[in-house]
Amino acid sequence: MQYPFFISIPHGGTEIPPEVTDRFALNRQEVAYYSDPVTQTLYNFGNAAGAVIDTPVSRMVVDLNRPPLPLPPHDPDGIIKVRTIDGKPVYRAGLFPDIHLIHRLMMEWYFPYHQQIDELIDRNRIKIAFDCHTMLPFGSAEQKDAGKKRPLICLGNNGDNRGLAVNGGIITCPGPWIQELAQEFRREFSPEFPGGAVAINNPFSGGFIINAHYWRKGIPWIQIEINRSLYEPGVNPDPSREPAYGQIDLLREKIWRVLTGFWDRPGRDEPGE
Repeated sequence: MQYPFFISIPHGGTEIPPEVTDRFALNRQEVAYYSDPVTQTLYNFGNAAGAVIDTPVSRMVVDLNRPPLPLPPHDPDGIIKVRTIDGKPVYRAGLFPDIHLIHRLMMEWYFPYHQQIDELIDRNRIKIAFDCHTMLPFGSAEQKDAGKKRPLICLGNNGDNRGLAVNGGIITCPGPWIQELAQEFRREFSPEFPGGAVAINNPFSGGFIINAHYWRKGIPWIQIEINRSLYEPGVNPDPSREPAYGQIDLLREKIWRVLTGFWDRPGRDEPGE
């Protein structure tokens, strides 16, 4: 059975394009650590999902989950990174891309990804979309939750901790939907991790992708963040450690049971208000 799910995996790539290779200050292990490569396995549901999109390019080159403006240096963690989430420079001194190279990178990687999202949704009768990520167990130095322990699962729809709109803002899926998805995650993960929390919009309420494409197409979007401690033991994962892919396969099965269990609830068809 194929479900009407759209799966976006914007941070799974680790490729550094040749035009910036000699400029990069990060080594290969660091690029993998600051990217999200496990997501390409963790959320690979194959043909069971209506449509899937990912990218080979590392988010450290072009972050597809950031708005196209502002450009650096106004946002050091924006679409073109100045430094990492813990303060390491991404580019060697004096070799940061100029505006012409930034434009080239955006035209090659950024805009095509977002165009393909629209095209895939139009072609595949999608009814709900998930932007899929993993997160470090603790907030890093330059993040708003620096040093704080994170939940096992974080779901985002641009709302409050119940998934409801804040101060007249726009949420990217109905509040009851994200609450029900959180219940499914708790049901699946609580027996194995009784102390683990499933949070809504904390520490991440959703990035550019769910907000922009909800506006563009109107179908519900939810951002999913899975804690890396579920497959990388320890509170500060070693960038050189190879992920436990057998465990990731089990996690993928759990996540798929959660998504399908959520969608198969009675009356689930069209988004409500």
